[in-house]
Amino acid sequence: MKTTDAPAPPALRGGVAVTRTRHALGRVLAALARAVALFVPVFLVATFVTFALRSLSGLSPARLQLGEEATPEAIARVEAEWGLDRPFLEQYGDWFTDVLQGRLGTSWTNGADVSALIGLGLGVSLSVAVLALVIGVTLGFVLGTLAALRRTTWIDRAVTGFVTIISVMPAFVVGIVLVAVFAVGLNWFPSAGYVTALEGGVGPWLTHITLPALALSFDVVADVARQLRGSLVAAYSENYVTGAVVRGLGPRRIFFRHVLRGGLGPALATLGLKFPSLVGASVVTEWIFGLQGFGRFANDAAQSGDVPAVQGVLVVSIVLVVTFNLIVNLVLARVTPASQRGV
Repeated sequence: MKTTDAPAPPALRGGVAVTRTRHALGRVLAALARAVALFVPVFLVATFVTFALRSLSGLSPARLQLGEEATPEAIARVEAEWGLDRPFLEQYGDWFTDVLQGRLGTSWTNGADVSALIGLGLGVSLSVAVLALVIGVTLGFVLGTLAALRRTTWIDRAVTGFVTIISVMPAFVVGIVLVAVFAVGLNWFPSAGYVTALEGGVGPWLTHITLPALALSFDVVADVARQLRGSLVAAYSENYVTGAVVRGLGPRRIFFRHVLRGGLGPALATLGLKFPSLVGASVVTEWIFGLQGFGRFANDAAQSGDVPAVQGVLVVSIVLVVTFNLIVNLVLARVTPASQRGV
């Protein structure tokens, strides 16, 4: 007598779904706990070293305000006003407490609040960096996937050659070319300046950040495409993919359910430091496009010897690096297949 398997009871299916949800949540919470456990000592050490740079540098606000010919008495008076005559650990404790509350000190050069100054520049740089990351990840994903699906063909070789070329093109060179062609030649985009989305609207905001974002995105495109292509090709040779082929699954389902999920991990991991580097390494690009961003502010602060501003830049950079890596780790914990997890 022929028998058929009865469908699983709704309660059983619901129990399986709950179990899977709990496992997924557990992986995310475990990744979050590991990231926080790593963040705390890294942040403590990094902020201590950052603050110690002032003592090692020998810089003083008195030199900036009074000049090199200032008398020792005048220097001592100014440093006492800034609280620099107190013990080092006492200064660090007060500064670290302020950092935890979002206060990064006062600029030596103009007496302005460093947090406010960084906030103005960071908004510009974050706008450009986010758009550059979106462009880079999108194009890199398309090119890397296309090269992997057409591996060993002329398409694969063309994509590989293209990403190799753009990977060696400096962002400032790309920026100059983009300004000459699309701003000056075609007059499609403004050549310089910045307006916020609240002040000028979304359209003008996008037109001002598109060219600098394109200039910064080339390196992201190349890294994502190369890493994704390699990881996807490697995923096709994994046992779980071979098993899916044996079970008769279609190519599309095999790619999206098994290959892509297995190959995304290494590509996502490469983004861990990309976003903070886009924010901090855009000094030349910001000069080309006339942007008063975070990178340009950091460069000006370093050249003027404004130690509180430099310390604030370093603290914000540390937070950006750790935060973005935390996000990447959480995403990896969610999308990485069980066969690739360490636990």
